[in-house]
Amino acid sequence: MKNPNIISHAVAKHIRLAPQKTRLVADLLRERYVGEALTILNFSKKKKACAVIEKLLRSAVANAQQKNTEVDVDNLFISDIFVNQGPQWKRFRAAPMGRAAPILKRTSHINIYLEEKKGR
Repeated sequence: MKNPNIISHAVAKHIRLAPQKTRLVADLLRERYVGEALTILNFSKKKKACAVIEKLLRSAVANAQQKNTEVDVDNLFISDIFVNQGPQWKRFRAAPMGRAAPILKRTSHINIYLEEKKGR
């Protein structure tokens, strides 16, 4: 992502959540201001995914403040957020007649990119 307007970004890897479920929350936040996104996360029903994304979003805001102290947090805007699939944990569950049934425990990689947009 080579956008020159990017103020900061944050990445979380190997998060023990299925990417499909995490994308449902990420799609709600795309193209929104940070304050609005945090409010959406507080009232969403997907608690585990919201907790992880909220922590990551706060980290991206802190990165922006650390990089440039003159950044106004109210003007920060989620320019891009995407969830990729990480490695799968392969486990087995006992099945009838001495067999084993595979279980795939999926993980996610989450990326958040923030821009500064002036004048709402």
